[in-house]
Amino acid sequence: MKNTEYDFKSVTDRHNTNCLKWDLFDDDLPMWVADMDFKVAPAIQEAIQNRASHPVYGYTVVPDELFEAYIGWWARRYGLNMSREDMAYAMGVMPSISSMIRCLTDVGDEILIQSPVYHVFFYYIEDNNRKVLENELIYEDGKYRIDFDDLEEKLSRVKMMILCNPQNPVGKIWSREDLDRIDELCRKHDVILISDEIHCDLTDPGVKYNPFKANDNVIRCLSPSKSFNIAGFQSSIVHCTNPELLEKIKTQMHVDNSDSCNVFATTAVIAAYNDSEDWFEELREVLYENKQMVKDYLANELPVVRLVECDATYLLWLDCSELNTQSKVLSEFLRQNQGLFLSAGSDFGECGDNFLRMNIACPPELLKDGLARLKAGVIALNNINRLSKNI
Repeated sequence: MKNTEYDFKSVTDRHNTNCLKWDLFDDDLPMWVADMDFKVAPAIQEAIQNRASHPVYGYTVVPDELFEAYIGWWARRYGLNMSREDMAYAMGVMPSISSMIRCLTDVGDEILIQSPVYHVFFYYIEDNNRKVLENELIYEDGKYRIDFDDLEEKLSRVKMMILCNPQNPVGKIWSREDLDRIDELCRKHDVILISDEIHCDLTDPGVKYNPFKANDNVIRCLSPSKSFNIAGFQSSIVHCTNPELLEKIKTQMHVDNSDSCNVFATTAVIAAYNDSEDWFEELREVLYENKQMVKDYLANELPVVRLVECDATYLLWLDCSELNTQSKVLSEFLRQNQGLFLSAGSDFGECGDNFLRMNIACPPELLKDGLARLKAGVIALNNINRLSKNI
């Protein structure tokens, strides 16, 4: 790893902190859920400590400074000009999407998603008594693309589409042409488009994602939680330039109590966007180096597993099709045999069953350990399969 001003090398013990990633299960090395094992940006930690020094932690309102921090970040980095009146505070991207499902669709409606995709989309649609309609991405020559013929046919049947940009788990940044075509089809069929852009900042150095253009049927969900590893503060915004649509969403989020703010959330967000950009730029370099480490390791040590080409997120999509093993079986075998927890590809839709998802947002020491465990697990599985064929 190149020398950095900030500490991305030290391994921080997260056990016994009520940590979902490290305390929920007994796995030696969890590399599944999308949070990072790096220390948070010093400016964020300092801001939180300063706020914690005040001895009262009562109900909190969202200050204009938070919205100004969002506006400044998107203007600086993406040339995107957002207005305060087009923004609403939410506890998180998924709570806000759940509210939108309830207020903008009816029970029994189909909602379109593009699989393989973030598994919680499936849960929130079904838990709200709606039906999932999948526009499966086409996987060809190690890359993903949209099946636009299938997309148009299915858009004619729905009121809502949920887009993931960049795409989790495949790490794809949708091109401007792709987004414009989706926009055209959604408008043609009068479909509301929710664009989950929570991973948008996490691109390879020199690469930027393409924001979905604002228009009357588009709702963008934004948050610094992935970029700065502050998901525990539960903070996001909804951006929508359609006042009528935004008012419906705000009303529903208020009914759902998903528009409230905890006492530290705004402090963390403001410190992230206003004071932690240098830290974030170093993070992108570190993540890119980690990605190259995985690419080289698989090519040289484990060519039976292939890295799907990607340019965004810290979640790698591993093509394990040559192992001829269902992803849930493979994931569970790695956990039992090696203590390594990678997400089963089928969690993201049945079309992901030949894949595993691997979180590489960790110090190199942990990543090297994870790769060695992956190799040892694959070798062990192959040996078991070879023995079983000879019995």
